[in-house]
Parts: sequence; C-alpha cells; structure tokens
Amino acid sequence: MWSQQRIQLPAMERGFHLITDRVVEALPDLARCRVGMLHLQLLHTSASLTLNENADLDVRHDMDAFLRRLVPGDLPYFRHTLEGPDDMPAHVIASLLGTQLTLAVHDGRLALGTWQGIWLGEHRHHGGPRRLIATLNGEE
Repeated sequence: MWSQQRIQLPAMERGFHLITDRVVEALPDLARCRVGMLHLQLLHTSASLTLNENADLDVRHDMDAFLRRLVPGDLPYFRHTLEGPDDMPAHVIASLLGTQLTLAVHDGRLALGTWQGIWLGEHRHHGGPRRLIATLNGEE
C-alpha cells in the first residue's frame, strides 16, 4: 500500500516543538499498515525535523540554546542577510539536523522508542506555517 498526505503545521515560535501527535492524526492509513516505512519531508530550508526526547521540555530548550550558541546570528562572514539575521543561521542548522525522517511502522503505529518523538525545529523568529509531505509505504 502507498499513501501520501500533506500536513500543514501552524506558525510556531523559534525552538523545538513535539509534533508526533499531529503527524499521526494526519495519517488515516497508518492504522491499516502492519509493516512499513513512513517518510517525512519538510518543505522548507530554515526549519528541521529530528527524532528526540518526547517527555522532558528541558531537552528541547537545551537543544535550542546549544544550537543558538553553535550558530549565532551575528557571524560577520555571512553574506545572506537580506531576510534578516536569523535566516542564514536557520539554513545552517536545518542542514546540520536535516529536513527528512524515515520511521519504521509496526502493527499500525510508528515504531518509536519509549522516549522518542518527532520534533519540528523552527529556526526563524517568524518562520510562518510549515508544510510536510508524509509518504507511507507498507503491507496491510
């Protein structure tokens, strides 16, 4: 079976946001999939997807704090500045973390570890709504 859905996420503040439930709710065919793979592709270059801690909010805060220090917005050698000081750092972080995830599906559910969840990394101060394409492939 193949299934593909577009998922629209609302604008979110800069930082990391747990979106696992939103993704699962947008996939009506997931429950029918006995074994398969879900591929998520974020259709933006200044945000990211990653799989990480789903319980403690401090992990998301600390990850954002670390990345802001790793890639600050005031680096003098950045040339791409027309869209604001947060844009080029957002591109760098999105490339480091990636904009795609591939997840196993088992018995109609995402095969995630106990403490794993899907994060959207919003790396702009005003990034706007974000779009994903979710492609499910598997056997019923």
